[in-house]
Amino acid sequence: MKEDKDARWFELECVPKEYIFPKEDRPQNLDSPVCDSIPVIDLAKSKAANGHNSQPVEEILKASQEFGFFQVINHGIPEKTVTDAMNVLKEFFNMQAKNTTGTVPHTKGYIYTNSTDFAKDGVHLWRENLKHACHPLEECIHLWPDTPTRYQEVIAAYIIEIQKLSSRILEMVCEGLGLKQGYFKDTSEVQLLSSNLYPPCPDPSLTLGILPHYDPSLLTILYQGGSTGLQVMKDGQWVNVGANPNAFVVNIGNQLEIISNRKLKSVKHRVVNNTHETRRSIATFVNPSPDCIIEPAKHLVNKLEPSLYPASQYKDYVLRNKAFGDYTAAIQNALR
Repeated sequence: MKEDKDARWFELECVPKEYIFPKEDRPQNLDSPVCDSIPVIDLAKSKAANGHNSQPVEEILKASQEFGFFQVINHGIPEKTVTDAMNVLKEFFNMQAKNTTGTVPHTKGYIYTNSTDFAKDGVHLWRENLKHACHPLEECIHLWPDTPTRYQEVIAAYIIEIQKLSSRILEMVCEGLGLKQGYFKDTSEVQLLSSNLYPPCPDPSLTLGILPHYDPSLLTILYQGGSTGLQVMKDGQWVNVGANPNAFVVNIGNQLEIISNRKLKSVKHRVVNNTHETRRSIATFVNPSPDCIIEPAKHLVNKLEPSLYPASQYKDYVLRNKAFGDYTAAIQNALR
């Protein structure tokens, strides 16, 4: 399609040297099968007599313990909201004249990176990325991109729905762990959106879309449509996460692993590229508030299961671990 013909990517016949990773960092199993065992959980399953959605609770807890990843369907987010968000982001990435490159949040309100997106030892990632803060929504929205003109309205509607879904999932996690209802109510926020475009790559075996990493969030909720490329580490092997156009991919972040005292696990994951297909995704990070003290829930700590993690303010954890890479300090400023 004409709108996809960006000369920086689509007219390349070979991978430029600045995108070629060292052999030890290159993906080795691009053709590995999809891991069918990563659970797909139906949130619309009928409630039990006591009013609790017991079966999804059990499935979410088991998936979070075994995989750290699961997908949810029948999640209640209107299809139009998701479609509009994906379309407006496609418009943003397809624009010939971007507003800026490498802008930090305290001067513009968002970060856009294209082919200058460094990953490791000066090698570039094969992607374009847009990041911005989302909380408090009414204070952030005017700092987001103003082109396309409907960007702010469309993405705000999407974020509102993601907040509802994340609250619902966290309530199920509370129930599964035996924590009091509303444990996360005042400490979880959809703080950050990270949208990605991964163009077709002449040789995906040489490149990466995103380096292997753990998420510094409570939860990350990803919409990837029908796109493949997401891989998770399972039993020492990279496995592909299947693409379900109507599902959201949910993964446990480091903060939820800490609060659960490692009953739930945060898992390493990455994105690999594709020769023929463009991958677009929207990741939303559900984080604790910056000043929130993160530590194992007291209900989950006893003599037989002592605390595995020291208490720490979330903002200190993020800065100490450079959770957002080179943009950590700038993003932290935006999230205050």
